Amino acid sequence: MSIDSNNLIPKELSWLAFNHRVLQEAQDKTVPLIERVRFLGIYSSNQDEFFKVKIAELKRRIMIDEENNQDSGAKKILKDSLAKVKQFAAEFDTTYHALLKELESHNIYLWDETEITEDQKDWVKAYFKKNVLQHISPVVLKKNVNLISFLKDKYTYLAVKMSKNNKDEKYALIEIPSDKVPRFIQVPSQNKKDKVLMILDNVIRVGLDDIFRGLFDYTEIAAYSIKMNRDAEYDLSSQMDRSFIENISVSLKQRLDAVPVRFAYDKEMPKSMVKFLLQKLSMNDFDSVMDGGRYHNFKDFISFPNVGKETLENNKLPALNSKDFDEAKNIFEAIQKEDVLLYYPYHSFRYFTELLRQASYDPAVTSIKINIYRVASNSRVIESLIDAANNGKHVTVVVELKARFDEENNIQWASTLTEAGVKVLFGMPSLKIHSKLCLITRLENDVPVRYAHIGTGNFNEKTAKIYTDFALFTKNEQLTKEVENVFEFIEYPYIHPKFENLLVSPINSRKKLVTLIDNEIKNAKEGFTAQILVKVNNLVDKQLIEKLYEASQAGVDIKLIVRGMCTLRPGVKGLSENIKIISIVDRFLEHPRVMYFYNNGNGRLYISSADWMTRNLDYRIEVGTPILSKRLKERILNILNIQFEDNMKARIIDKHQENKYVNRGNKKRVRSQIAIYDYLKKVENPIEITPTTKTATSKKSKSVKNSKEVNS
Repeated sequence: MSIDSNNLIPKELSWLAFNHRVLQEAQDKTVPLIERVRFLGIYSSNQDEFFKVKIAELKRRIMIDEENNQDSGAKKILKDSLAKVKQFAAEFDTTYHALLKELESHNIYLWDETEITEDQKDWVKAYFKKNVLQHISPVVLKKNVNLISFLKDKYTYLAVKMSKNNKDEKYALIEIPSDKVPRFIQVPSQNKKDKVLMILDNVIRVGLDDIFRGLFDYTEIAAYSIKMNRDAEYDLSSQMDRSFIENISVSLKQRLDAVPVRFAYDKEMPKSMVKFLLQKLSMNDFDSVMDGGRYHNFKDFISFPNVGKETLENNKLPALNSKDFDEAKNIFEAIQKEDVLLYYPYHSFRYFTELLRQASYDPAVTSIKINIYRVASNSRVIESLIDAANNGKHVTVVVELKARFDEENNIQWASTLTEAGVKVLFGMPSLKIHSKLCLITRLENDVPVRYAHIGTGNFNEKTAKIYTDFALFTKNEQLTKEVENVFEFIEYPYIHPKFENLLVSPINSRKKLVTLIDNEIKNAKEGFTAQILVKVNNLVDKQLIEKLYEASQAGVDIKLIVRGMCTLRPGVKGLSENIKIISIVDRFLEHPRVMYFYNNGNGRLYISSADWMTRNLDYRIEVGTPILSKRLKERILNILNIQFEDNMKARIIDKHQENKYVNRGNKKRVRSQIAIYDYLKKVENPIEITPTTKTATSKKSKSVKNSKEVNS
């Protein structure tokens, strides 16, 4: 079947609907106040990326349309997207001011330079001179200044206007040094109960005279916040006389000079100044120019400090220990007994770092192979790999240099590893390597034995505390041999290995997924129970959506959890009435990809690094694995059950993208992320039966036919 475009939601609008769910968290009064403020930062950071990636892509499509005298619909999507952006920006502003009032009710004040007392202003001036002034180097905007080259995407700026008796205007730009000075500064208060914070921008406004007085002649001076976003894409050159790492480095510089795609400015800025800046930026008809409030780079609010009571933040959920690992003498012995599954951040990430630490000096270990996409800044993973190389192990690290916004970090890691004697591979220029694989080989009784990690998330200690992800540890020969084949394919792409068990993009993932869906369609048509459960970050691939529509029409029961973009329209009569979709946004970022197919009672379940997007299926190296252990399969199904029962943080994805919360009715409250913690705590510590919250985890869901472990 071929999809009518009316039966697909534009991915840009779907992405904005996702970010609106993030904004809803800032509005949710059940969320602790400081966490709500931080969600404003997450929303803002996401919105920046939306412009750098999605809006930039739309503008390129518009230019191509104009060049070829065609209409792909990009203009309309851009218009609709910007209308949504404007709508949500107004909602954001209302939410922000409401949160300021709530903060004040807790004696926390976010004041600007006009609200502080004279004594506080003296303190701020002294703080500015001691801690900030040394990092300020204004750029005077003369005719020969290339503003496009000067402005950096990740910073926000103060545009300064100086004039003498309203004449002889001069403009300058100040880069706010938020990477060197905290963005939020606590100012002393006479009342000890009151906690007064100032944003760094306003501290600089207090110190404007200290910057310019004596060097410029003016009678009036004012500063207005501005921010610019650039196109995040870049041209990856393939010149034969440069190495791949050199090509990446050169291409990154192109991003620094990329075309601006959004310019945001303080709405109080004089029109003449706005006009001047837009001319310097050469903004065209399709550029997004928008006025706004006094502050930009709201992403810094992700780190908004809690200067009040502990109750203004989320309660800590201590990472759980794994009894499978803890009851063994070492990591390898645990995996020898049976496959082990961890679910971050509920489980501690230390088991993976401990695996590498032990492998780095274990005399039986001969080699370690691993993919690196994003790692922490102080990475114990990297340290153990270097230690292993120093101990004579054969260490191979596949570094993905094209991991968006982490390219520079990965170039540095590649250099560090190479200097330590590690074999560093960069894979294929045409395919991003997004798989989450680690393979360790040991000699046991003179026989090489492989141990593999196959996961859905990065080997990153920091994100493992805030992203939910599955990690499978196995020595199953069927799986570990194929993991070895993936590494061989990365190093020798002219080899085309066959994969009977793993889902490997771009080799067999698409074909296997279509086959699995077709099997459910066949069973439904023959009158058997047929069911598909899928959890992904994004669902935009047209072929898979077509197959899901076909499955719905055949009577297959389809339940999906999609965190981000979802271009499928559920609940359309005659097309998708058997498809139900929810999205969960809460304190942790939902990140794993899981697929379950009922398969006439012999369920097949996979975890994967790949979203259901064309790029993940056809243009990246991604790996999914079947869960062969019945015990672990049931555990994952129970976790999915809990999420499908969520009636506190789950939103309904419908054909209108309205983001309505799942109606709780008279059912018990189920907040799935907390309920999953309680469930896993019970699995790991069966004697402990006191849950952290009252949830419905003990109720067996009817959505999965072979789930048994929930009450074990």
